[in-house]
Amino acid sequence: METIHFSQLVFAQAKKYGEKTVMCYRNKISDNWSTISWNSFAGQVLAAAKAFVELGVVEQQRVAQFSQNKAETLVVDFALFSNRATVVPMYATSTVPQVEFIVNDAKIEIIFVGDQHQYNVASEVLNHSKYLKKIIVFDSDVVLSDTDHSIFYDEFVKLGENSTKHIEVQNRQNEANDEDLACILYTSGTTGNPKGVMMPHSCFREAMRVNTLRLTSLSDKDVSIAFLPLSHVFERTWCYLCIFSGATIYINQNPTEIQQTIKDVRPTLMCSVPRFWEKVYAGVNENLSKFSPLMQGVVTWAIATGKKHNVDFLRLGKRPGILLKIKYTLADKLIFSKVKKTLGLENANMLPTAGAKLSDEIALFFRSIGVPIVYGYGLTESTATVSCFDYVGYEIGTVGTIVPDLEVKIGEENEILLRGKTIFPGYYMNPEATTAAFTEDGWFKTGDAGYIKDNKIVMTERIKDLFKTSNGKYIAPQEIETRLGVDKYIDQVAVIGDERNYVTAIIAPSISALEAYAKKNKIQYENVDELLQLQPIIEFMQTRIAELQKGMANYELIKRFSLIRKGFAIETGELTNTLKIRRAVIMQKYKLLIEEMYKK
Repeated sequence: METIHFSQLVFAQAKKYGEKTVMCYRNKISDNWSTISWNSFAGQVLAAAKAFVELGVVEQQRVAQFSQNKAETLVVDFALFSNRATVVPMYATSTVPQVEFIVNDAKIEIIFVGDQHQYNVASEVLNHSKYLKKIIVFDSDVVLSDTDHSIFYDEFVKLGENSTKHIEVQNRQNEANDEDLACILYTSGTTGNPKGVMMPHSCFREAMRVNTLRLTSLSDKDVSIAFLPLSHVFERTWCYLCIFSGATIYINQNPTEIQQTIKDVRPTLMCSVPRFWEKVYAGVNENLSKFSPLMQGVVTWAIATGKKHNVDFLRLGKRPGILLKIKYTLADKLIFSKVKKTLGLENANMLPTAGAKLSDEIALFFRSIGVPIVYGYGLTESTATVSCFDYVGYEIGTVGTIVPDLEVKIGEENEILLRGKTIFPGYYMNPEATTAAFTEDGWFKTGDAGYIKDNKIVMTERIKDLFKTSNGKYIAPQEIETRLGVDKYIDQVAVIGDERNYVTAIIAPSISALEAYAKKNKIQYENVDELLQLQPIIEFMQTRIAELQKGMANYELIKRFSLIRKGFAIETGELTNTLKIRRAVIMQKYKLLIEEMYKK
């Protein structure tokens, strides 16, 4: 099938759809939803593209975006593509050191920011970086501290509207090709330094093609909510797919507002991470638990009926019998339709979720009640999707069927290896990391272990010691452990958080240092075990940890920790012969302690 290069896509879609709505965003003043038509979108992209020419942006120059989700961020994306330039997204919560690293690594001269916090961070980076020269601010209420190097987005657009550089933009569009870098997405490495995943237009065009082949129910009648950050490969590629398909996108700027946004919009589409469904599942169960014993019996019957109808029959392509259809209709009327309407998901067509492990229990529950979760697996390096649930034949316990025309095989240590047109060519200006990421014959090493069953992938474990929270954020535990390890009150630390919703730690403190601190501060205790449980000691350690983690992102911060008397040792199997932590051994040994830290 034909896919249009992203430099031309918005303009081609504007000719097709005209005044049809492409995006909606919440108006800050009225709090109502404002709309943007395809014609308006194309006009804004052209104005921004000409403004880039006026600012001297050249082909393949890197321009950063450091903002919450906004309609303007997609305008900037496609304006850059029209100039054959490259977008470098950053998470809205990034810290000064994180932004500075990316700015310097990618030699960023122009950065777009959203709110006051992001502007302040970017301003601090500008003061130290030899590359950053201009900050363009989306929010008009931001107070500018440096008007020599900062302008508002409206001024930027006006520059383009008054420009006569239309021919220059058109020439660049005509010269655009699949090898042009569309995007560089930075992901955390095991050492804590992020790596820039190079994503040429060929990767995105192939992603559009294979996802259109696979997701046949996706159409220009769909309504999607952009909930995950657009700096996340999942949401970015999904929004591009919606634009490619002519669907309407509602921009959710504040993640805390998502439940209200869903109820306002009643979407047919929305991608998310498993943590979202964990929260929804807990909320639904809490409400159902308040029912009378009689109604709880009805709920149990309804869910069993839904499983039989949706999972045992429709999932396998079988037609339910007339009696089962009647039972399911009744269960839907009594329970399922009410739950879905309360959540705002009664119109759902498909709800992709990926980025971390989704429990089989949750997947089965929502599929049983008719909420079409589409569980999948992918990486930034694979332009998101490697596999996902099919409409028919999906199997709970797997991460779905491999997408068309992507090669997947199992390598050493059961590592999942990938090869195909959606696989990135390498890490930006990092040949060593690129070489390490591929086998000699060109297969990308995912770092994830599993096996293939009937063209479906079953994940077993993560080989690389780089974990994800259940919110889909990558965490490099060694970076945190190294930071904490320099403190005189901490001898050893093991960071925990893989597939959890926040980071915790098992800490073996320096007993002698803590005893000296207790003596100095006249803290009374009977023995060391009591000392490690005292609230003044816990609060003191919390303060030390917070200080040591300054500059790290919020999702990297240790929320809870446990102090242990005896440190990790080679003899007990907790350390290797080279004194590296055996995290799996520690997690097993301190299983009860870890579970305590994740109790609400």
